[in-house]
Amino acid sequence: MRWEGLKYPNSYNGITGAEVPTIRSCAAALLVLAALALGRDPVSPRLIAAGAMLVLVFWPETLMGPSFQLSFAAVTAIIALHDHPKMRGWATADLSWPGRLARFLAMLFLTGLLIEFTLMPIALYHFSKGGLYGALANMIAIPLTTFVIMPLEAIALLLDIAGLGAPLWWLCGAALDALLTLAHAVSDAPGAVTLFPKMPPWTFALFIFGGLWVFLWRSRARWLGLVPIALASVLVALQPVPDLLITGDGQHIAITGQQGQMVVLRARTGDFALQTLSESAAFEGEPTAMEDWREASCSAEFCSFALPGDTRTFTALVGRNRERVPERALAAACRRADIVIAARWLPRSCRPRWLKVDRAMLARTGGLALYLDQGAVRTVAANHRGHPWWDRAVALREADREAKRAARFSTPPR
Repeated sequence: MRWEGLKYPNSYNGITGAEVPTIRSCAAALLVLAALALGRDPVSPRLIAAGAMLVLVFWPETLMGPSFQLSFAAVTAIIALHDHPKMRGWATADLSWPGRLARFLAMLFLTGLLIEFTLMPIALYHFSKGGLYGALANMIAIPLTTFVIMPLEAIALLLDIAGLGAPLWWLCGAALDALLTLAHAVSDAPGAVTLFPKMPPWTFALFIFGGLWVFLWRSRARWLGLVPIALASVLVALQPVPDLLITGDGQHIAITGQQGQMVVLRARTGDFALQTLSESAAFEGEPTAMEDWREASCSAEFCSFALPGDTRTFTALVGRNRERVPERALAAACRRADIVIAARWLPRSCRPRWLKVDRAMLARTGGLALYLDQGAVRTVAANHRGHPWWDRAVALREADREAKRAARFSTPPR
């Protein structure tokens, strides 16, 4: 936890670990109170800028994470919408109570829809998934939470002093069950979540640039920001699915685009690895184990298979374990393959026609995505190289490998 003693005066921040969204909320609340005390308008982009500066001064690394991006993008969208002169005039118009109710529901829907569209590029970039049903669900969830659940909890806490809060806690539990039922119904609905292949960083940069342009400008020039957003949307729709995915430890690979199925190296692939591979391949369904795939030929040590491309067929050799095999036989098998993948170190005599992926390479690159027709290789390191957390980890792995190699060769013979 980031809470240390009285470092965070807000108790909610301390209890929840003072993560980025709660720090942003606390900073925003303090800034709103200060603006009201000074007679200034509290709902403005300056509020977001001040909160972001506060977080980045102490934790600049959070800028690269989804928590910071999702939190500040959502609040920026809300303020940009409600700071618009037409929205301000509509919000302050004198209406009858049916009109006020309709206005409340309409503003809930518009706000939720804007947030969904704003957060979708960030969710696609980090998690390869997005959905649009949340705006409709919020029309029920927000009033239920604001006008039913929270008042029931407050009154039940007061009645607990006299030991009379049990009936209200039961009602509160029923309301929470209804909220959870709504959440599950929305998440399980057909098309609630759509998977896309992971977009490159520069496509994500187009989304961010266009969104900031639309939200921060107040003249008609703001609509020029829709141009990079539209371009980035087309690029996401045309983004190809990688033909091969390899995890950073080399233990798991996935072959995608094989007649609507995804083939994985191991039948007992863990849930986390399987979810990561499925999201990166934009695949929904049950994968097929390579040993059960009729296109693969597997032994105890290796599996071999061919992947057809637009211009040629690629042959691949994949290691199933770290058991040693005769070097001469391995070298001969490598020469017949275009791609060789193994979770262990491969000798120099293993020279495939295109790409050798072993433990030494993966230590430098992290996970890989191979696009055979383009002859392209995308690495995790390409997105993280130059950042202290990545360079430091690579340096430590290289030092550990060199130390083990030196110890192995310096051991005196018995």
